[in-house]
Amino acid sequence: MPFSKKFSVDELSYDKNGLIPAIAQDWLDGTVLMLAWMNKESLKKTIETNEVHYWSRSRSELWRKGATSGNIQCLKEIRFDCDNDSIILLIEQKGSGACHTGEISCFFNKINKNLDNLIEKDSIPSSNKCTELYNALRERLSYPKEGSYTNYLLSKGSNTILKKIGEETAEFIMACKDDDKSSISSEAADIIYHLQVALLYKGVDWRDVLSVLESRRKG
Repeated sequence: MPFSKKFSVDELSYDKNGLIPAIAQDWLDGTVLMLAWMNKESLKKTIETNEVHYWSRSRSELWRKGATSGNIQCLKEIRFDCDNDSIILLIEQKGSGACHTGEISCFFNKINKNLDNLIEKDSIPSSNKCTELYNALRERLSYPKEGSYTNYLLSKGSNTILKKIGEETAEFIMACKDDDKSSISSEAADIIYHLQVALLYKGVDWRDVLSVLESRRKG
């Protein structure tokens, strides 16, 4: 039987100021949204209300995320690490995003290792690769690029996109029949790419798909 016991905020390890770091992470795609601090009071308030409350070190007061901006965070799950000294909050982010700058994630400064460690802004937050792919496709829709295969498919419409899904599905089936693991992975990736192009063309967000999968996960 799985181990379980009643949680108490007292069992966590806080620093000398009574604080513990809390990372807010998107509950569907795993995007790391922000890092802030909590104390026992804010953690209790978060659990009681299912809306995330943090402790402001600069103002020395409790603050509900989104109280003024409307970008509230609805709690889905809490996890803490093996040393009991840090927290992950799995949350549903409401509004435009978690960052006060208007970005989805506070972690939009990227160190480009291919360009002599130059810092560049990357508004597509790091998450799982399927979500990153969809976000990149959506950006390509908003900012077309000459010679882009994605823009070509979107310009051709449903018939061309659906035909490609059919072709890639057939190739995936053949790769499975041949038991060629490398080809299976490659063809599966092609299906996911063209599937996401179809979703984008039809105005269906990838998060809608993730929500359906989440609803079925515990079924």
